[in-house]
Amino acid sequence: MLDFIVTPAYAQAAGAGTNPIMQFAPLIAIFAIMYFLMIRPQQKKAKEHKAMIEAVRRGDQVVTAGGLIGKVSKVKEDGELEVEIAEGIKVRVLKGTLANVISKTEPAA
Repeated sequence: MLDFIVTPAYAQAAGAGTNPIMQFAPLIAIFAIMYFLMIRPQQKKAKEHKAMIEAVRRGDQVVTAGGLIGKVSKVKEDGELEVEIAEGIKVRVLKGTLANVISKTEPAA
């Protein structure tokens, strides 16, 4: 009854002996493109951010992820910073929440 919908020629072409590697070639190409255009740059940016956070020292002006701008007054060993956001007002901030270092101080000679 439904023989006229699927012709024998079409059914034979679907099972033709294709190379399995050629079937996965587009998938592999898409993954390679995604890796070089998305994953690799993001890993590079994360590495740069981590290096920036590790290099923060007393006197640097920083911006937190919440938008606070302040000057680092103390760097603690447990991943915390003490940031002065106004005269006499200091807050404790986790190093991981830093978004940017605006100005770096020169190391002492």
